[in-house]
Amino acid sequence: MYRILVVNPLVYSTKVAIFENEQNLFETEVPFQMRKEYHFIQDQLTERKQDVIQSVEEIGLDLSKIDAVCGRGGLLKPISGGTYVVNSKMIQDLRSANYGEHVSNLGALIAHEIAQQLNVSAYIVDPVVVDELADLARKTGLPSIERKSIFHALNQKSMARQVANDLGGDYHEMNFIVAHLGGGVTVGAHRYGRVVDVNNGFDGEGPFSLERAGSLPNHGLVDLMDEYGNDKQKVLEKVIYQSGIQAYLGTNRVKDVIEQLEINRDDTAPVIELLAYQVAKEIGKLSPVLYGNVQAIVLTGNLSYIPLLTELISHRVSWIADVYEYPGENVLMALAQGTLRVLRNQEKPKKYDE
Repeated sequence: MYRILVVNPLVYSTKVAIFENEQNLFETEVPFQMRKEYHFIQDQLTERKQDVIQSVEEIGLDLSKIDAVCGRGGLLKPISGGTYVVNSKMIQDLRSANYGEHVSNLGALIAHEIAQQLNVSAYIVDPVVVDELADLARKTGLPSIERKSIFHALNQKSMARQVANDLGGDYHEMNFIVAHLGGGVTVGAHRYGRVVDVNNGFDGEGPFSLERAGSLPNHGLVDLMDEYGNDKQKVLEKVIYQSGIQAYLGTNRVKDVIEQLEINRDDTAPVIELLAYQVAKEIGKLSPVLYGNVQAIVLTGNLSYIPLLTELISHRVSWIADVYEYPGENVLMALAQGTLRVLRNQEKPKKYDE
């Protein structure tokens, strides 16, 4: 029996959970208020760590009985999927933001500091920088530009493992196409446990999403640069945070979209149909990557709580393979499961920078 403390830092809160094996014993979301003195993400570390410890102590759970601590992985160098021990090189890269500054960088740092106090190991699982792309998937029509792998690796791999288990198989012996539908939309081709092709949702490849524009015609993007006076930052703000469902419906919340479908279906449904069309196209693009050998298609992420969306996608792609739905992001459980696989010796922990 293993107890795992799991930490997922978000911009305005920190999600905390304790799992006993797969059972969730405790889960909470601690609000976090930004302060003027917090100029960098790492400045929040001490307060966030204390928030985590206090939230557990308040309900009377004994931290000394924790066997491992797992944090959400942040922006690191490209690595293969798996569960990684938090080591000094990882801490150095996260503290210095060598590969970018993001609130998720705090996950490993918080986990490490608490783990040190408890004299246990700290881990991360499948961060967004997981890179298992096949060589052909990296290339573009411009030799000087290659595609990068940045996607919802944690949830995609967790749900692919789930469907493999449901089908009575082994994730590393099966092929899946997994579509994470959320603030960003990423669709990955999982071939025998590796994501060999996936759109970079952070860069805006592929379908649009709650806030992102998705792939745009080259001339349209150049025209947008002219419209904003070649201000790169303003253009990025437009296509990453002010586009997609936000631009069409004036909201970036799934709850609001569901309500608008009930109140004003005539105006809302066409937007959902457009998104379903783009996601289905992205799924279809990946079928030949797997030579048509697809055991299942998986729809996950918060947007998959919208029945109309999943129905429309399924209608277009079910000829490729059966479609399975696992709504939500399931982050805390996925982190706990990755840690459990290591504690149970089902897989070896990986070392960052080896």
